[in-house]
Amino acid sequence: MTNRQARMFAIASTAVAALVFLMLTVHSHTRFPELSNADAITPQVVAGQAVWHRYNCVNCHTLFGEGSYYAPDLTKIAQLRGERYLAAYMRDPSQFYDERVHRRLMPRQDLSDQEIADLIAFLEWVSNVDTQGWPPRPILVTTGLAAPGAAEQPGVTEVPVRPVTAEDDPIAAGENVFRNAVPACQACHSTQPGVSMAGPSLAGIATRAAEIVASDDYTGQASDAEGYIRESIVAPSAHIVPGAMYSAAGMSFMPDTYREALSDDEIEQLVAYLMSFR
Repeated sequence: MTNRQARMFAIASTAVAALVFLMLTVHSHTRFPELSNADAITPQVVAGQAVWHRYNCVNCHTLFGEGSYYAPDLTKIAQLRGERYLAAYMRDPSQFYDERVHRRLMPRQDLSDQEIADLIAFLEWVSNVDTQGWPPRPILVTTGLAAPGAAEQPGVTEVPVRPVTAEDDPIAAGENVFRNAVPACQACHSTQPGVSMAGPSLAGIATRAAEIVASDDYTGQASDAEGYIRESIVAPSAHIVPGAMYSAAGMSFMPDTYREALSDDEIEQLVAYLMSFR
């Protein structure tokens, strides 16, 4: 190749690369409104963003993988935690985590009810932004830390989804529902004994369910353990376990959307899976 040919090749390559870059840039800008969920930006979302900055949440947390990594990434927190849970947590984080156990504790910010509502609206908007899988491995709020004396659980691990059907194995099908429902049950519940996260451990849930239904304090409509587990999925506030930190003002923190989000078959598969924990 002569010097002239090499020069022409370099110029042509640069021009092609620049053209491709410009085309990709234009394409990206045409998709920004859709990907960024821009139509859902309301005055309350903007006010919530102001709350996020006012209290320097980014000093500990990350959004879209950007920020400080001292505390969990909150990009999808609104999909992992219900509004009631987030509101109660923001009012008093010390009710949910013990600094002696978890070795770090979110400070109480004394947010007003309006600031909490605005911040939740902002986090809900963030959770619906199409990040196309970014960050690739977000820091989840479910670290699986156990209470003192409980079995150790290093953290939430990714488990391959098994392509099974209820006809093949209803329990395995229920496990798939447990891991892949929206929000995923495993985002709040551990199946390890003594490991409490945003929700109680589900180890031994079938035995506990039978005891709850048989107790005089039970306020729901179920008549057996299976019915109680089903009721807890579709109507989580039907019975509030006394003294637990998983509810406030008579309402469970567990999302009450599974009745619509899951089909009847999926609910039955999930019940079958949870009934296997005795």
